[in-house]
Amino acid sequence: MSNIREADTPIQDDEFKPSQDVIDQITQAIDDGDSAALDMLLEPLHAADVADLIEQLNPARRRTFLGLYSGEIDGEILSEIDESIREEVVDALPHEVLAEAVREMDSDDVVDLIEDLEEPEQQAVLAALDDSDRAAVEQSLNYPEHSAGRLMQSETVTAPEHWTVGDAIAFLRSEDWLPDQFYHVILVDPRMHPTGYVTLGKILSSRPQVPLREITEDSFRTISARQDEGDVAYAFNKYHLISAPVVDDSDRLVGVITIDDAMSVLDEEHEEDFLRMARVSDESHVSDGPFETARQRLPWLIINLFTASISALVISRFEATLSTLVILAALMPIVASTGGIAGTQSLAVAVRALATRELTSANARRVVFRELGAGLLNGIGLATILCLAGTFLLGSFQIGLVLGMAMIANQIVAAMGGVLVPLSLSRLGLDPALASGTFVTTMTDDMGFFAFLGLASWILM
Repeated sequence: MSNIREADTPIQDDEFKPSQDVIDQITQAIDDGDSAALDMLLEPLHAADVADLIEQLNPARRRTFLGLYSGEIDGEILSEIDESIREEVVDALPHEVLAEAVREMDSDDVVDLIEDLEEPEQQAVLAALDDSDRAAVEQSLNYPEHSAGRLMQSETVTAPEHWTVGDAIAFLRSEDWLPDQFYHVILVDPRMHPTGYVTLGKILSSRPQVPLREITEDSFRTISARQDEGDVAYAFNKYHLISAPVVDDSDRLVGVITIDDAMSVLDEEHEEDFLRMARVSDESHVSDGPFETARQRLPWLIINLFTASISALVISRFEATLSTLVILAALMPIVASTGGIAGTQSLAVAVRALATRELTSANARRVVFRELGAGLLNGIGLATILCLAGTFLLGSFQIGLVLGMAMIANQIVAAMGGVLVPLSLSRLGLDPALASGTFVTTMTDDMGFFAFLGLASWILM
């Protein structure tokens, strides 16, 4: 019986995932073409678990699965499917199933679904929506990509400023169009300008005659629809927001952003930074084929090939030293590799601090000097070890001294480069996570080889 995963590594049981036994039964049902068994096995699973299973299937088995289970794909499952295979799933769904699924979704989920689809698939999704829902989605799509306008949902729960708690409760009980999840009732003036909001908890715990304006939250703040989504996520994280109203250029209410969407942006940005620091495309996914994976990675490997050539050029300048003291060839990677690790440590901290806005122009000088001090101390500690090792293991204090001095120099360069390179790239408007690693690695390699071989030529020759 084939496994649902393409790798040979078994799936470990996890309390937040279906058990291996259930997965094996689902796989068997797919291979047997048994739609009844498949429906029975998937019925108790959460939409996120079903989406995860769909993502793990190879393309051929995924098509078989969708053919057997397409009638059960709803809006919740569709919104949980990773964007890397979302278009494939949309293409495989019958039109009536797709139409029913998108009608169940909030407007922000529909926008997230269709913004990465090709034009024919976008039109198919829009055609499935009611006129009012389609207008809301098209309004969001008119805002810039990665803006608050794309992130918001148009379904908002509002109340006039003069209402009381009793008015609000009567309204909420009488309406059947309310979003499945919302956290605030937004107060608006006659021109639809948001002036405050009240949590549902405050409404339920207050007396009916209390005016809503007397129990508004201090955390209230509005977000421009054109605000970058990264700034939105930062505001949610900094001010501990649960939701925030979104306004247009005239400060009129056009939607609301909830904490789940803001946190998704934070997760995506952290994932992008992690992949970019490894010089991997942020569009990479485990479901990609070998050619697509190679296409995404090859450019950075070519760049690294050229930067490595610089190191080779530095080494070639000390050919005479290496031919005289062959042992240096075995020792010089120690300095370069340790410097590379130190540079990566400093770089990781700096890139994260830039992403979370902990590292700014106001404290940049202090952070740079902190890294300088840390690099110097690490270098001295490692140099002491190398001097002792050179003296007692290699029988040469001079070789140990060369190693130690080169290590101090390279640790300082690594620590400084790890923070100055991303800071400089950020000042130039470039993504520090994308290119910093290449520059820092080149600096530490070249400085390690140059310092070690240069000092060896000076002291030992």
